[in-house]
Amino acid sequence: MFGSGSDSRHNSAIAGNLLIPTRFVWPYGGRRVFLSGSFTGWSEHILMSPTEGSSTVFQVICNLTPGSHQYKFIVDGEWLHDEHQPSVSGSCGVVNTIFLSRGSGVVPVMFTPETSDGSNMEVDDTTIIHTVPSSVGILPEVVPRISEANIEVSRHRISQFLSQHSAYEMLPESGKVVALDIYLPVKQAFHILYEQRIPVAPLWDFSKGHFVGVLSAIDFILILRELGNHGSNLTEEELETHTILAWKDGKSCLNSNGGLYRRQIIHAGPYDSLKDVALKILQNKVSTVPIIHSSSPDGSFQQLLHLASLCGILKCIWRHFKHSGSSLPILQQPICSIPLGTWVPKIGESSARPFALLRQNASLGAALSLLVQAKVSSIPIVDDNLSLIDTYSRSDITSLAKNGAYAHIHLEEISVLQALHLGKDSNSPGNHDGQRCQICFPSDPLHRVIEKLANPGVRRLVIVEAHSKRVEGIISLSDLFRFLLG
Repeated sequence: MFGSGSDSRHNSAIAGNLLIPTRFVWPYGGRRVFLSGSFTGWSEHILMSPTEGSSTVFQVICNLTPGSHQYKFIVDGEWLHDEHQPSVSGSCGVVNTIFLSRGSGVVPVMFTPETSDGSNMEVDDTTIIHTVPSSVGILPEVVPRISEANIEVSRHRISQFLSQHSAYEMLPESGKVVALDIYLPVKQAFHILYEQRIPVAPLWDFSKGHFVGVLSAIDFILILRELGNHGSNLTEEELETHTILAWKDGKSCLNSNGGLYRRQIIHAGPYDSLKDVALKILQNKVSTVPIIHSSSPDGSFQQLLHLASLCGILKCIWRHFKHSGSSLPILQQPICSIPLGTWVPKIGESSARPFALLRQNASLGAALSLLVQAKVSSIPIVDDNLSLIDTYSRSDITSLAKNGAYAHIHLEEISVLQALHLGKDSNSPGNHDGQRCQICFPSDPLHRVIEKLANPGVRRLVIVEAHSKRVEGIISLSDLFRFLLG
C-alpha cells in the first residue's frame, strides 16, 4: 500500500413463494380507515395510514398472491367500497375486486453471465426483486409538474457549469489517496480497505509502472460467495497468499470472439471537464474514476491525484448553485413532481427498471447475491409492511474483514441484520455522521435531495412515506445525474 497526496401486513405462503406488493388507497377521508378482504379471510382489519401532506388520503401496502381478490374499506366503523374501482356483488354486498397475474410486478431472479456461479439463487419471501408493485386507487395530483422548458433551462446551466470546470478543481488542498500493489494477498487488501475506511482502491503494477485496475467491495462479495461455494478452488487458507493479480486474472472477461481479456482501468486526467468525468462514470457503470496525471508523452511516470465520484462532482454543483437557486428552477420542485428515480407507479403505469428489497430475515448470502445481480450499491431492508428498517450496502461487506469475521460465518445461516450488527461500526465507509439509513420524502424539494447525495458515502436515498416509512422508491446518484444531464 502507498499513498500519494495532492495535497404486508399480510403474508401468504404460496407455491413458488411469489408475493406481489399491492398498494390500496382510500382517497375520500375519514378519521380511522381499515382494509379487509378475501386475503385476510374478512376477519383481520388492516389499519391504513394517512399519506404525507394529506389528511383525507389513506393507503396501505399488502403482499398478495397472484389471482383474484375481493376487498372493502371500513371507514369510521362503516363498511364501504370505492365506486371508482372495479366491483362485484358478493356475500359481503358490493365489494371491490382486483386480479393479479403472476407477471404483475415480479421478475425472476437470474444471474447474468458475468456473475453466474453455476447455480440458481433460491427466491423466497425473504428476498424481493420487483419491477413495480401494483396499485389500487389513484392518489390525487396535488403538486403541479414543472414545465419541460424549466427542466431544460436547469439542465443547460448545469451542463455549462460542468463543461467549464475541470477535474483538477475537485482535488482537495491536502489529503491522501490509497492505492494497492497487485501482488498483495487479497486477504490483506481487504483488511486495508476496512482499516482505511474506503470502499475502493486503484491497483498499481510496479513492473509496468501503471495503474491497471481497481479493487472494490464487489470483489470481496464475489470472493465470499466463492468461499461459500463447495466447488471452489479457493480456500480460506489460500487467501493468505492468493494475490490481487491472481484473483483479477481468474476473473478475466470473455470478448465477442470468445477470447479472454482483462478489463482496462477507466481513468481521467486532471484537465478533463467535470462533465466528461461524470459521463465516464455513467457510461462505464463504475463508482469512481481515478484522476491520473502523467508527466511524459508515453504515459509513464503516472501519479494518482484523486478518486473522482459522482458525489464529489455533485458537491461542486451544489457549492456553485446553492446560493443562486433562482438560476435553477428545478431546485425548489418536490421530487414527486419530476421524472427522477424509481417509484411505485399508479394504475396503468409500468416500468422496466427494477429495484430490490430485502426482508429482515433474509440471509447474508441472499443479500450479497442480490447486490451483484441487481447491480446496485445498496438495498433497503423492510418489514412485512414494506416499512424501512435498514439498508445493506456494498461498503458494509468490508466490515466483515474486522477480526477476520468472514472466516467464522456461513452466508446462508446468518441474517443480513445479524451481519450488520456483527460489523457494526459508526465509522464504517458509507456511514455519514452515523446515519445509516439515508431517506427522503416525496414532498422534499430537489435541493434537499442534492444536498444529501452530495455527502461522502451516500450513493442512494430511499424514498419513504412520512408516517409509515413505507418504501416508495429509490433515488441514486446515477439517477440524479442522468436526469440533470438529460
